[in-house]
Amino acid sequence: MQSDDFSLHGERVMAVVSGGGYAEYAVVPKAMAIPIPDTLSFVEAAAIPEAFLTAHLNLFTLGKLRSGESVLIHAGGSGVGTAAIQLAKAVGARVLTTAGSADKLARCLALGADVAINYRTESFRERVLAETDGAGVNLVLDFIGAPYWNDNLGCLGMDGRLQLIGFMGGAAGELNLSAIMGKRLTVTGTTLRRTPLAEKVALTRDFSAFALLMLAAGTLRPVIDRVYELHEATLAHHHMESNANFGKIILEIGQP
Repeated sequence: MQSDDFSLHGERVMAVVSGGGYAEYAVVPKAMAIPIPDTLSFVEAAAIPEAFLTAHLNLFTLGKLRSGESVLIHAGGSGVGTAAIQLAKAVGARVLTTAGSADKLARCLALGADVAINYRTESFRERVLAETDGAGVNLVLDFIGAPYWNDNLGCLGMDGRLQLIGFMGGAAGELNLSAIMGKRLTVTGTTLRRTPLAEKVALTRDFSAFALLMLAAGTLRPVIDRVYELHEATLAHHHMESNANFGKIILEIGQP
């Protein structure tokens, strides 16, 4: 179903907002509104747009991931990570992911990841090369930035693609041009917030066509860690900053 195929009068919809999402009311262009499948609650729907559209943008629109390819998804327990694991498997890719605890690794595998790597206890670069017989992966989705730069390049095979989604570990580092040139690598940085509206509309339509039926059937599902009331936003941020969450943290507006 496309965004223009339904009336917005009284319909349940979800969408990525440009900013100011901590509010009782939000305004979005009609073409950005995605119908919420009847099988999903508002809380579940709230966990979808930001995470799944970011993952779709970086896996498919920019990352060009195809069936039969392999992808390394960092921060597999994050909201975007849990969405990316599911989307990559849905398209027929082999998924390798990183996380920082045995529990998160097990849950990533349960979501469909083929290989889960504890970045705290082993070198993800060495493990990726071992798991791919030295060939490397086709695509890397990275949220960490500078500290992972060289190892990310080392994980990629010939004509590999690196998608930079964030720089939680820092933005400044040494640039290894020889690795990029030697393997004909492509490095792309993006943020969903700064994506032009026309491109976000196209992304919304592509995602809806690809994923809505699977979300309705439960083949794809939003992963929710905790739900807080809006007035508990500070507690929600503290929980997120502790890196203890697996999946999305939701703020819910209570009933009057």
